[in-house]
Amino acid sequence: MGNVHRMRYLSAYLLAVVLFSAITAAHAAGGAVAGLHREPANNDVANLNSLQRGASNFMNYCSGCHSARYVRYNTLAEGLQLSEEQVIDNLMFNAEKTHETILSAMQSGDAERWFGVAAPDLSLIARSRGADYLYSFLRTFYLDESRPSGVNNMELAGVSMPHVLWELQGLQKAIYEEEIGTDGVAHDVFVKFETVTEGVLSPDEYDRFVRDTVNFLDYISEPMQLERRSLGVWVLMFLLVFLIIAYMLKKEVWKDVH
Repeated sequence: MGNVHRMRYLSAYLLAVVLFSAITAAHAAGGAVAGLHREPANNDVANLNSLQRGASNFMNYCSGCHSARYVRYNTLAEGLQLSEEQVIDNLMFNAEKTHETILSAMQSGDAERWFGVAAPDLSLIARSRGADYLYSFLRTFYLDESRPSGVNNMELAGVSMPHVLWELQGLQKAIYEEEIGTDGVAHDVFVKFETVTEGVLSPDEYDRFVRDTVNFLDYISEPMQLERRSLGVWVLMFLLVFLIIAYMLKKEVWKDVH
């Protein structure tokens, strides 16, 4: 019976290794292009001014196609310390009441007809993809004549989304170099981007624009994260005090035991 149990354990272990390897390989295959250095977003959801700018960026450049259906305008106003008038005048472009959620202006059927796929809801995109991914995604569109939109993306090859921020960033092309891998096969490795058309914003200004937008997406993915972190600090402090009291009580109870 012992051998049977060991064989079952070994089989389960091997299966887990195979599944993990398959998942890792699939993730690597669908990830960034070889040679691309993903820079950290370094966003800060406690930066209120950044969140307000990011909300404006989202509503002006993203909400035409993307929804954030888990976020209500009045909740957003409270979290970003905006008045109802400010929200109505600056953020509510396709809604009538502040209790409504953020819906896209484009119908999903139109998106599928124009781009081949419906634009995803962005309420939880920062939690599912990560802020660093989004920051890199919005900065790594490049010219690609083989794509229907004329552009591709380093983080998501074959992306259906057009580069809606091209006027701000400008247009760029990807430069590759051929390298011989350890397997002896030549591979194209990304080296850098080369600017083709200048954008309205400088590179630094565009990076700040993207960082503010990503910061907003990070915030709406979990509006309570600041409160959660603050509560976590108090919980740790309570546990520390409780540990000290428990230790002193233990010493008092056991001091006469030899």
